[in-house]
Amino acid sequence: MQGVALTSEEMRKLLSCGCTDAVSLYLYRKSEQPIETAMQALHFTAPQMLAATDCLRQLGLWENAQKTPLQPERPVYTEEDVTRAIRDSRGAFTKLIGEAQRRLGRTLSTEELKTLLSFMDYLRLPTDVVGILLSYCVERCRRRGVRAPSMRAIEKEAYHWVDESIDNLETASFYVQQQLELHNRVAQLRSMLQIDHRRLTVTEEQYLASWVKMGFSDSAIHLAFERTCLNTGGLKWNYMNSILKSWHEKNLHTPQQINAGDTAPTAKQMYQRHDDAPTPLEQKAIALALAEGQEG
Repeated sequence: MQGVALTSEEMRKLLSCGCTDAVSLYLYRKSEQPIETAMQALHFTAPQMLAATDCLRQLGLWENAQKTPLQPERPVYTEEDVTRAIRDSRGAFTKLIGEAQRRLGRTLSTEELKTLLSFMDYLRLPTDVVGILLSYCVERCRRRGVRAPSMRAIEKEAYHWVDESIDNLETASFYVQQQLELHNRVAQLRSMLQIDHRRLTVTEEQYLASWVKMGFSDSAIHLAFERTCLNTGGLKWNYMNSILKSWHEKNLHTPQQINAGDTAPTAKQMYQRHDDAPTPLEQKAIALALAEGQEG
């Protein structure tokens, strides 16, 4: 990696973030290395990459590459536009239609064909990227127990990809790999939290994904789970989230860091009686749970 020069402002932000992965990723990007190979070059896992990029975004040090903005509104496509695309795209759009129908397991309606055309014509996504997009959306539904995604759901995801500059084969493959590793971590945490009798709700998935992105190890999350159960009698999502957010703000992400940097619980706190006064952290968590009106 070639040498890089940092401004005093960049140095200040990087030194204040407390995330070594974010520093490594920023230096890698500043050296003008291809971002598609960053995870392999830096030996990052997908959760590490997600946490590092999120940290840099919060610091204002991570911006997507500049691109030509889309038109304010998507064109209104007609059946003639679809027919013309089939004839004029040298078979690319025809192959994409076949791929979409195979993935979704149904014949696309005229309106769905117009939406599919917009991915290529309006969003300017290459056909191979649209193919990965379709596969990703179908697999995500399968994991959630849904037969197949609607074209509206696929369109929403397509706009998200464009906003995040996921617009070539490398970045699309990288993103899907990230999401797969994130899903696997969430599944492991689901088992660790003893949620085996039902699927997770969307909100529960978001909690687990956010803890992974914060950079917590499984053992640290399990420690928060134990403290939550000890103090509340069960899994209370808001309470547990408050504990993990507090640790994250202190840059404590492993049991070793937590034991060294967080206030060690006293014997009274470890074996809390019903008439014991709650700790400040517990008071904060309870207040949050009551404010949101949720018990679990």
